[in-house]
Amino acid sequence: MSFPWAKHYEPKQPLMRWLDEKLPLPRLVYNAVGAGYPVPRNLNYFWNFGVLAGAALAIQIITGVVLAMHYAANAGVAFGSVESIMRDVNAGWFLRYAHANGASMFLLVVYIHIGRGLYYGSYKAPREMVWLLGVVIFLLMMATAFMGYVLPWGQMSFWGAQVITGFFSAIPLVGETIRIWLLGGFAPDNAALNRFFSLHYLLPFVTAGVIILHIWALHIPGSNNPTGVEVKGEQDTVPFHPYYTAKDAVGLGVFLLIFAALIFFSPNMLGHPDNYIEANPLSTPAHIVPEWYFLPFYAILKSFTADFILPAKLWGVLAMFGSILLLFFLPWLDSSPVRSANYRPKYRAFLAILLVDVLVLGYVGGAEANARNVILGQLASAYYFAHFLIILPWVARSERPRPLPNSITEAVLAKQGGTSPVKTAAHA
Repeated sequence: MSFPWAKHYEPKQPLMRWLDEKLPLPRLVYNAVGAGYPVPRNLNYFWNFGVLAGAALAIQIITGVVLAMHYAANAGVAFGSVESIMRDVNAGWFLRYAHANGASMFLLVVYIHIGRGLYYGSYKAPREMVWLLGVVIFLLMMATAFMGYVLPWGQMSFWGAQVITGFFSAIPLVGETIRIWLLGGFAPDNAALNRFFSLHYLLPFVTAGVIILHIWALHIPGSNNPTGVEVKGEQDTVPFHPYYTAKDAVGLGVFLLIFAALIFFSPNMLGHPDNYIEANPLSTPAHIVPEWYFLPFYAILKSFTADFILPAKLWGVLAMFGSILLLFFLPWLDSSPVRSANYRPKYRAFLAILLVDVLVLGYVGGAEANARNVILGQLASAYYFAHFLIILPWVARSERPRPLPNSITEAVLAKQGGTSPVKTAAHA
């Protein structure tokens, strides 16, 4: 989408004019995040989370690069090197806690960002590619986080790697070969630690590259907005700077305050105490659990307890990966012409049920695997897949959305007590 009313960059200072002619970086920044990029005038604070995700990635890369200068990817000394970082390196404790808790904050921000996309229909045309690249980023983040969890070489690090990679052995014929190839041996050891460290260091830069594509894809159709109505003209937009740079600055300030509180007052709240015990292949922890952001997927993995045509372990692996791959098909599973859940009451109700369902899966993923929790996990897993494969297509066909506003400006004025929005869903 082109914006003919967007301002064009014309540098006034001689140095900036010369730089813009030789390397149009000032023009690129101006058009990407400056006054040259018009955005809908009704964006709320949920649109802050894209910027917050970028800030969290920058924190992870900076702290990760410094930590890598002191970390030793060797099974014999990895645990000791982490303790040395904490005790002997200047501000090492801060860097380690910032990196460990930064992963949790990064995933939390991205989960809210995904939730915003689901609620406001940001995955619908013409923004399908933005959504698909976002799912790729999510997969890269999960892979990076898993490999990073192995590096401290504590009990949860070792046994988490043992259990998760062990599920690949469920793949018929080639599963055990893949598992040995991933680990570089029959169990997590030096080879696995070196591989995971190398990939953990590399993948954030790959993620940054995909994020650039994600932003590029976003700038073609422009940002979605809470009404889901497309921009009709200049009256529907404001320049990104200074309006949303100021709004993003407020969100970033709140994010950093919460992040600082976590680091300074409760740095181990989201970790597992067993990971402060050095990895011991001869001592299995009583309860092996991944980090909190993996718990819903871990619950889906554990929900298959009986063989049916295929082994239960293989069903679990397929379901775990399938629960994420489903997101790739979301733009086509939801065929409703209306984007925003503000105008889709039935969809909004089922989306609330999905949120509760994911929270239940998170609880089951971290709870003891007794009969009650297994049944609860199976029911929650069944609903998760039913939501996307059955409920969502049915709602899209059967729902009667509320009338949409004629324009973003009309919706803003109606909210402020002006004209009331009247438009049928067919005009979405």
